[in-house]
Amino acid sequence: MDGVCWVDFDTMEHFMVDVFRGVGVPEQDAKTCAEVLITSDKRGIDSHGTGRLKPIYVDRINGGIINPVTRVDVVKEGPTTAVLDGNNGMGQVIGTKAMGMAIDKAKKYGMGMVAVRNSNHYGIAGYYALMAAEKGMIGMTGTNARPSIAPTFGTENMLGTNPLTFGMPTDEAFPFVLDCATSIAQRGKIEVYARQGKQLPEGWVIGEDGKPRTDTEQVLKDLVTGGAALAPLGGIGEDLAGYKGYGFATVVEVLSAALQAGNFLKMLTGIGENGEKKKFHLGHFFIAIDTNAFMGLESFKKTAGDIMRELRASKKAPGEERIYTAGEKEYLVWQQRKDSGVPINEAVQQEMSQVRNDLGLTQYVFPWEK
Repeated sequence: MDGVCWVDFDTMEHFMVDVFRGVGVPEQDAKTCAEVLITSDKRGIDSHGTGRLKPIYVDRINGGIINPVTRVDVVKEGPTTAVLDGNNGMGQVIGTKAMGMAIDKAKKYGMGMVAVRNSNHYGIAGYYALMAAEKGMIGMTGTNARPSIAPTFGTENMLGTNPLTFGMPTDEAFPFVLDCATSIAQRGKIEVYARQGKQLPEGWVIGEDGKPRTDTEQVLKDLVTGGAALAPLGGIGEDLAGYKGYGFATVVEVLSAALQAGNFLKMLTGIGENGEKKKFHLGHFFIAIDTNAFMGLESFKKTAGDIMRELRASKKAPGEERIYTAGEKEYLVWQQRKDSGVPINEAVQQEMSQVRNDLGLTQYVFPWEK
């Protein structure tokens, strides 16, 4: 990859911890935030890893949008459920606490669910599903987000990219993890295209005139102002069943907002009446299901693994060498990257150097500076 430098994971994780600390995040919380981001890079999800350190977290903390010190209040709690208020703190800190509570409740009662209000971007949703899968449980999570998706037959961005995410243990070397937005592509993917100077594939984005948009840089601006919208899974209109993605995005919106009586749709723009930036007040939900409350963990893992193996062994399309199951590509990326580290493109290199300089973290000298 042209212009890309590779940085070992330990160095980048330590750097992110120091950056978070430098903008006021307490040390333990800084470690949590850095771990979520570096996990994204380890799994090859570059749209949600170190590339978002400055624009999504540092800049928003400095701008007063995110509170660096996270206080989580319990609004309501029962044996299997809870509602938490994150007080506009760090989404990763709030998310790990919420899924941790859901897991603890599932251990005791078989199932646990926690809804969250007043949070922020919590990184890859798959991190929280993995938390449950690593405990031998089924994990589910979703979050609403800044409006980006247009309803089927519409052009106005109304729904967030609203991931609906599942994690399940298997008897293989990696769990099943389905972590994807309910749009064809999410903003982070478009940001990657912008950093690489590439045009968008036709069909990802719809303009106000109802036609596809491919002008990456302007699309990123227009997604904020309402001049463009992401197409839901399935695409524009009904011909390729875009109404299904639209429906799933709506499910996530309802579960993320209605269970905690929080903000939804246009309330989540992050833009005030006079065009000023304001807090997002995002909502999330987390579900943990203990497989031992059913036929047992080993039975579940064996059946889940058998399903994956049979899917991968099925007849391949002409010219295709391999069929994958969810979580497999991420595992394979980790096998390759664990020795090479995080790929940092030129745009992110500039951001890393700028943040380092701004915070006086002179102990860090990056490979692109040598």
